[in-house]
Amino acid sequence: MTFIRKWWNSVFVKFSMAFLLVGLLPLIALSIFSLQAFTGHVQQFTVNNLKQMSMYMSYNINNVFLDYDEITRLMYTGRYEGYSHSISVNQTENVNHFEQINDLPIDAFLKTVLYSDKHIRSVYFVRSLDNKVYYQTRQSKPFEVEKLPLELWSEPLIDRPNQLSIYPTHSEDYYGSPNKKVITFGRNLIDINGILAKEHKVVGSLFIDVDASVLDVFLQELNLSKDDELYVLDGDQRIYYSNREDILKADTENLYAHAEDENYLIFSGEVPYLSGQVLMRVSSQNLFNQLKNIQSTIYVAIIVCSIVLLAMGTLFSRRLSSPILNILKHMNKVEMGNLDIQITKYSKDEIGRLAFGFNKMVERLKLFINDAYIAEIKQKQAELNALKSQIRPHYLYNTLEVIRMNAVYKDDGEVADMILALSNQLKYVIDYGEDWVSIQEELDHLNDYFHIIRVRYENRIELRLNIAEDVRLDWQILKLSLQPIVENAIQHGILYKGGKGTVLVTLEVVEDRLSVTVYDDGAGISEARLHELMKRLSEPKAPSKNVGIKNVHDRIKSVCGDEYGLSISSVEHIGTSVCLLLPITERHNKAIK
Repeated sequence: MTFIRKWWNSVFVKFSMAFLLVGLLPLIALSIFSLQAFTGHVQQFTVNNLKQMSMYMSYNINNVFLDYDEITRLMYTGRYEGYSHSISVNQTENVNHFEQINDLPIDAFLKTVLYSDKHIRSVYFVRSLDNKVYYQTRQSKPFEVEKLPLELWSEPLIDRPNQLSIYPTHSEDYYGSPNKKVITFGRNLIDINGILAKEHKVVGSLFIDVDASVLDVFLQELNLSKDDELYVLDGDQRIYYSNREDILKADTENLYAHAEDENYLIFSGEVPYLSGQVLMRVSSQNLFNQLKNIQSTIYVAIIVCSIVLLAMGTLFSRRLSSPILNILKHMNKVEMGNLDIQITKYSKDEIGRLAFGFNKMVERLKLFINDAYIAEIKQKQAELNALKSQIRPHYLYNTLEVIRMNAVYKDDGEVADMILALSNQLKYVIDYGEDWVSIQEELDHLNDYFHIIRVRYENRIELRLNIAEDVRLDWQILKLSLQPIVENAIQHGILYKGGKGTVLVTLEVVEDRLSVTVYDDGAGISEARLHELMKRLSEPKAPSKNVGIKNVHDRIKSVCGDEYGLSISSVEHIGTSVCLLLPITERHNKAIK
């Protein structure tokens, strides 16, 4: 037991345990937590990015279908069910007799359509009169017209003769190119000349083979892996496009059941033109594989660093314990009253500086013991000075009261009233109480100040108060916030202008805040001077001649917050108004909610 106690009391053991419990273990825990949080943020960012990409791709694919819809509308030159046309043309006669579309030979029209977009590979027009096929192509291989699946392409045009039909991705077998994939768009040419009949008069059908690679551009932007899948589906769950060759030939009924695999993340975006969607299945394992590798590497680094830190902590603790124990031995001797001891051998590191500091401490301790008596005498002197500073204001009040009573005795009431007002002001100003006083106390101080002003300027300056009914006089206001503003209005406004003048002080509630406005009909302030004054008020440390206004503004902002303060508006030769915005507070500075 004795060995265990001695071992536990060792600085080395405690330092090692403290290093493990307070340093190393929290560091490991924090590192693991930070790594998990970082991994979670990266995963969430990746998922959100894929969501945005799926929406972006669905938007672009929808625009692709809209573009080819517009290309097929080039056949029309009149107005029919939402198509914009300028001239009504007899399409039946044009196509059947003149073999023209829009006053162009059919072959020329098809060539125009073919070269209107770089992704169009072939264009066909099938005349309804005799099922004659006109075509233009960029293919270098011979065209086998009998392999053209016209019946399959025409089925949706029979059901919806006035709408665009889209045949999903398929091979160009009719050109002997089974590996080349295209998407076919079809639209009927309806004769809209004359009276519209119940049955649409179909003159022919236009079909456009578009290279499926038109959608590969968007696929490349997604940067999907080989295990990821992408589908473009219509409202009937037919696959119009996919990055997987085997999926194009598969049954789509089990697509959603297959998509619910927990190893895949599912993203989708609407394609309004198809009444369908873009569906992406992204392998979570491939998506976060690199992140997991980084995570494993960091775990290994944490373990290695922990071992290194533990070894370094053990080494340093042993090097620290020896000189510290030496210092402790010398401290024990100082505790016993031996102030003549010094540590003679110490290193130049921090522990050595600690030993050097110990030596200096012992030397200064001798001086401090001698200086303690002087310090106690100075403390008594400071207390005496404080007592004198409290006596002086009372002496001043008593002296003013004696002078006032002497004036009353000699029937000089005006002088007595002035002395009483001055005494009240001095008492109000010198009182080092709280910064907040009631509105009534601040107004009483303002009336005392103005009593002396009236006598001094022979009643040429008048003070008027306008207090709104919803303002309570027991609400709190910053002490000495009104008198400097009123004094400024008198000195720089009314007296500067000359003649008589009036100072109006209004108190009202504006948007749950106390608004105090001081108006004067003095000389006013020029626009340039007003701009300069407001600029100085907005700068915290800017020097200003208007010390009273600056001090009030800074006090309000410091105590109440940046949303409160002082604002000035003025018209030269008309007058000035200074508005103070304060919080509505009761006693103890508690804001009224």
